[in-house]
Amino acid sequence: MKRLKLRDLKEEDSLQLDFNGAFDPRAALEDELEPFLQALEMHAGEWMPDVVEGKRQRKYARAAIWKALEEERQERYTHIGLYRTKWPALDMTLRLWFPPLSPQLDIPIQVRPLSFFAEAERCRQFVEMVRAWASRYPVSHASAHSIADEELAGAPDFGRDEKTSRRDGFDKIYEVFWLNVFGTRLVETVGRERMLSTPAHRVEELPNGSVLLVTWPTAADFASDAARLAQARAHAHLRPDLDFSTLLRTLRERSATLAPVEPRFHPDVAPLLSRVVDDRALHERQRLISEFNHYQPPEPDEWLPSSAALPSDVADPQRALGHYGDLAEHLVALLHTQVPSVFDETPLSLTEVDYQFWHQDFPTVFERHHIDEHAVPAIGAYLGQVLVRHLGGQWIPRQKLEESQVRVGHRVWLPFVRAWRYMRSRQSLLDSSLTQLYRVAERHRS
Repeated sequence: MKRLKLRDLKEEDSLQLDFNGAFDPRAALEDELEPFLQALEMHAGEWMPDVVEGKRQRKYARAAIWKALEEERQERYTHIGLYRTKWPALDMTLRLWFPPLSPQLDIPIQVRPLSFFAEAERCRQFVEMVRAWASRYPVSHASAHSIADEELAGAPDFGRDEKTSRRDGFDKIYEVFWLNVFGTRLVETVGRERMLSTPAHRVEELPNGSVLLVTWPTAADFASDAARLAQARAHAHLRPDLDFSTLLRTLRERSATLAPVEPRFHPDVAPLLSRVVDDRALHERQRLISEFNHYQPPEPDEWLPSSAALPSDVADPQRALGHYGDLAEHLVALLHTQVPSVFDETPLSLTEVDYQFWHQDFPTVFERHHIDEHAVPAIGAYLGQVLVRHLGGQWIPRQKLEESQVRVGHRVWLPFVRAWRYMRSRQSLLDSSLTQLYRVAERHRS
């Protein structure tokens, strides 16, 4: 029974629910959680969890939940994970906080992909589940929305410092999401009559005085202009101190930021740039793709015509070749945990190395003298070894590493010079990537 892990799947937008409600810690836990589980099992449908994880994984069942909660129980806290083994992917946690802390039922949920919620009936069932939870476990505020758009909105702190956010919580309506539950404090702040007259797809007063508000029938098309118009109207109604036109313009700008952009990267560095894009937060990716579509890496100039190659000046060429191999092994030792393919000395491994150094911001994070004394020679030797192994290259050893060459066809390449330029900055890891030099050498080998 292998659960789907979000980190192992393609990174794409998800529906995220943030629900933090109160419960009675004096009641038997099984009785107190019965309404939660009943609503989940009735309304989740195709995204229903089938895995319960405490100290170990078990198939979903009530007995498995009680066992896992017992396993994880500490004095003030217990938690379990709820997951799926099939599409759509689910990452759900049930956390319980006990006195002397404020007793809370905390249920963060991510369902991926967001496109799963393009159907109105699936969305309606999701809303019914949240309605049942919010009616039974009072919240100050709960919401469900695109996780990418939430990131753009600045949720959960909305630009406030952490201390203010912890002190005040959701003290006024900073944002209106696709699905919202406003607790009684927020309802009274806005005014119950005003809140219940909000122009929205669904507005309902719950038995405990909180209000459920859904802006649009489906979650997946939150970024459509019609959905944004509904979102802005609801927000402006609930916050008459805010300007409707400004709210709508901001929402439209967010939609434009998230609009898909087709990658058209320079072919020599396309695999590397794709990895860099995937490393960024969802809400930043389309802008970065657009930037990279216009990016042209400088043409490598770390080469000489074969006729201008410097002759070897070492007394023992075989010993020099062994030294290059040892230097390359230093790179393997440095990166093998994060980049297992580094053992293979392939073109693919060069891209993986490029990405890992960029991901770590290696040229900035580590001390310059260590980089130049240790990393640069290891990188240059590794690049040279890949040219030899895959392009039929031939080392021309020199006493000075920066003069050492690899002959490939009618050119000789200077891998140690490339490595030195490569390690100047994070940007130079892209401008002077190992991947690009290899691709250019490959084109010119005949």
